[in-house]
Order: sequence, then structure tokens, then C-alpha cells
Amino acid sequence: MNPLEKMQIGKTDLYVTRLGLGGTALGRVSNDHAIATIQKTFELGINFIDTAPSYGPGRSEFYIGHAVAERKRESFIISTKVGKLLDFGTTQRGWEFDFSRKGVKRSLESSLSNLGLDKVDILLIHDPDDHYNQALTEAYPALVDLRSKGIVKAIGFGMNQWEMELRFAKEADPDCFLLAGGRYTLLEQGALTEFLSFCHKKGISVIIGTPFGGRGGILATDLQEGAKYFQREPTLEILTKIHQIKTVCDRHHVPLKAAALQFVLAHPAVSAVISGTGKPSHVEENFHMIQYSIPQAFWKELRDKGLISAEAPVPN
Repeated sequence: MNPLEKMQIGKTDLYVTRLGLGGTALGRVSNDHAIATIQKTFELGINFIDTAPSYGPGRSEFYIGHAVAERKRESFIISTKVGKLLDFGTTQRGWEFDFSRKGVKRSLESSLSNLGLDKVDILLIHDPDDHYNQALTEAYPALVDLRSKGIVKAIGFGMNQWEMELRFAKEADPDCFLLAGGRYTLLEQGALTEFLSFCHKKGISVIIGTPFGGRGGILATDLQEGAKYFQREPTLEILTKIHQIKTVCDRHHVPLKAAALQFVLAHPAVSAVISGTGKPSHVEENFHMIQYSIPQAFWKELRDKGLISAEAPVPN
């Protein structure tokens, strides 16, 4: 696979590289580490970075803004989010939920200030799990208005579940979704039959986040002791399955990370995959893992053993 192949976002004129950088970890590292990670991303030719006000909070957007300040605007695509409004005065976590029209406006103004930009390319409604009605009737129309004015080019939703994203896909007109939380990975394909199929049919792009199972995810660690699955101890079912997949990987000399990245990119609804990291070496490793040559016999064995869904597309 080519990590620099550019894929269209919905029906817009935005084209993102198949590999992007997730900005979650940028808010947890020093300024120098964050800037070096972003610079490595651009050096490799990757043009897509996803962030959010709550990452850091605020620091991820600020570091990205610092790193892109001297770059030509058309050379990069930035995705950020609304719904988690920065608030350092009354909340310990540094943000509060706000899916109102006013909240969307305030959040975007703050993000543009942090990023040092007058526009962002993609704007997503962030984790409205407990705020479906307000997200649909207030936040989403605000995003539609911003898109019509050219302040953003693409709009959508970013969540850790596919079921509500499917509802939004049917009741709104999004250009794209960010699907994280392990809902479509080498280990779990719950989003395959309904959500991804619907998005492909409707021409809605899907960006896959957390392809390795979250921070320090088990799919990125080669099953090192203490590896987590979305910050939790993996269940016996997950441990059993991942060891079986790793056995097949070893038999075909395929790195687990390569299989994890290439698997999600094989679905025709998926435009890009983003992995959050604050280390330049991790960005470079992901870049090479997508290019790694994986034999068809590997995917066939995973299917034959029932380790991936029989309906899941695989690279060819």
C-alpha cells in the first residue's frame, strides 16, 4: 500500500493521504517532541493532521499551529472538533461539553486562534454520545452554515461508536466520520456490516482512529507484557484472539502493526487511518508499515481461521 495515496473526503475537493497523524498524544508531550513529530509527518509527505480542543487540552492545536506557521496553506489539511469547549476556570479536565450553536462558534474561534489559521478543512462534532438531539439540531446546522460560507470544507462526527454515527449518517448529510474506539480494527469488525457498508453506498468517507487499540495499544506492542486494550487490561477473549493473529503473523513474517494498518485501509469506505503519537520514530514506522508487502496467503489464513470477518475486504 502507498501511505501517500490521496483519497477524497466525501464529495468535497479535499484529498487526504492514506496515513494521517492523530493529535491526541501531541497534547501530552513537550513542545519540542510535538513539533518534531509534526515536522517528521510533513517530511514524509503526509498532509493530514487531526486534532481537537480537548487534546492537551489546547496544547495539541497550539503545537500544530506553531509547526504549520511557515508552511503553504494548501500543503496540509487540518481536522479539528467542536462539542468539547475549553474551560479552565470551572472544570478540572479543562473543557466542558457544549453542542449549542453558540458553543460551536466559540469553540471554532478558539481553535482558529490556537492554530493560527483563518479556516480549518474538516470540522467534526466530538463525542456527542449523551447529546444526540442537541448535536443534530444545533451543532450540526451550525456546521452546515460554516461549510456553506467556506469557513470549513468538510463536516462530520467523531466518535468511539458506530451505532450513533450510523444514525447521524441517515438523518444528516455529513461528508465524513472519524471512527475510533476499536469499532473497526484487526481485532474487532463490529462496524463492518451496517455502518461501513452504508457509508460506502452513500459516498461518506470514514477516517479510522486508534487502529492499534488506543494509547499503548496491544496491536502496536507485539504483545509486550502490560500492553493495554483501550487503557484497560485485555479480556481473555481479546488476548486469545490476538495471540492467534500473532501466530499467523509470525508464520508469514508479517509485523502485527503492518497487518493492523493495512487491514482497516482495505475497506473502500475508509479514506485514511490516523494514529496518535508524540514520537517522530513512530510516525516513520507507521509510514513503512503501510508499505510492507503482505502475502495474500496471510489474509486467507486469517479468514480461514475465523480471525477476521469473512466479509471484511483485505488488501490485494
